[in-house]
Amino acid sequence: MPSLLSNRLTKWALRPVAALVDQRIQRSTAGLRKEVTELRRRQHGISMLLDRTGRGQHRMPTPDQISTLVSEVGAATDESERARRNVTVAYRNVVAIEALGVGRMAGGTSNVCGKLATIPLLAPRNGNDLEVLEIGTLHGLFAAALMRMLHRTGIEATLTIVDPLAGSQLQPGTSDYEEPTGTPVREDVVRANLALGGGRPGVEARIRQGFSGDPDVRAEISDRKYGVIVVDGDHSFEGVRADLEWVELIAAQGGIVVLDDYGDGRWPGVKDALDKHLAGGDSRLQMVGRVATSAFLRAR
Repeated sequence: MPSLLSNRLTKWALRPVAALVDQRIQRSTAGLRKEVTELRRRQHGISMLLDRTGRGQHRMPTPDQISTLVSEVGAATDESERARRNVTVAYRNVVAIEALGVGRMAGGTSNVCGKLATIPLLAPRNGNDLEVLEIGTLHGLFAAALMRMLHRTGIEATLTIVDPLAGSQLQPGTSDYEEPTGTPVREDVVRANLALGGGRPGVEARIRQGFSGDPDVRAEISDRKYGVIVVDGDHSFEGVRADLEWVELIAAQGGIVVLDDYGDGRWPGVKDALDKHLAGGDSRLQMVGRVATSAFLRAR
């Protein structure tokens, strides 16, 4: 009987403690709900800036994706210490320029940032000035970001662009492509976006409307050697092979050639074309490395 009474007294004595614990749990839960609500509110604004709506690709990389990208950039450039800095700056430029620009940059975040981070670290130069050629530009935003990345390393580059500028992105095997931004692919759009990169004072980009395989286009653009060539045009096997053969003739000695979408399963012709091009052993181009889905080569 005493033990039963003792148990009842213990339960009665513990009731205030239990009530106090319940109150604290409720307050803690309410505080947690408030924090979650606030985080969701902030996340909504971040998502509006970085998600895929209006661009087709999101700009929200995970820590693991960035770490992988930093490792790849470091391996391709032998600049491990500066790789993270360049990747970080490249990402900030992508976000800023896409936010202010018209249209979008083509490609996933790792691929775009990888190109922007790697090219300056490979120290491309051809004489006192750097001539840059971009084959395929879409809305010109990547070119604007590249000019900015080069400028921050002290390189004032001159830009040449070759693109059909036909109103929409063109690729063999695709038709009725709906541009996710709703922005037409035109020269006026490209020039407006290039202004965001700063550019070289007093020097306008040279934009040649047409296909890189057109003999007239090639004759006009082959008036100089290029220290950086970004090949991002026709993604078919035949188109890439033709562009690489042209690149052999116009790349400056020591120049950097970037082949976009190398190893991207959506465009198998890109990798097949470069692998076959290099297999002969007589190419001036030597593979430097691969970052995300871009191959980097140096002209001998």
